[in-house]
Amino acid sequence: MPKGTSKTPLPGRPTKSSRTGRPIMAALDLLGRRWTLRIIWELRDGAVGFRDLQARCENMSPSVLSTRLGELATAKVVAADDDRRWALTDHGEKLIKSLGPLNKWAEDWRVLIEQSE
Repeated sequence: MPKGTSKTPLPGRPTKSSRTGRPIMAALDLLGRRWTLRIIWELRDGAVGFRDLQARCENMSPSVLSTRLGELATAKVVAADDDRRWALTDHGEKLIKSLGPLNKWAEDWRVLIEQSE
């Protein structure tokens, strides 16, 4: 399993946006990292092996994928099963549910933009 780093944003630890490690700031720092949201989104339908996940993420480099999976595992958002397939944890599933309203907003935004063109 890829290893997270001590730089993984976590609540209670200083982050790029917050010296106090406020949970929302840690979450925004974690989710704002390149490819992180895409990885989470691609895992929303169930466990996926590393290569399949890499392909779903438009063939991002294996080193970036490994790093992000390590960070997300450290943050308890994803975990690898015995077959080395990556999946969202229960807490990761809660994150996906919380992204639902943002996804709806984005779809409404798309319609708004298309109507104005």
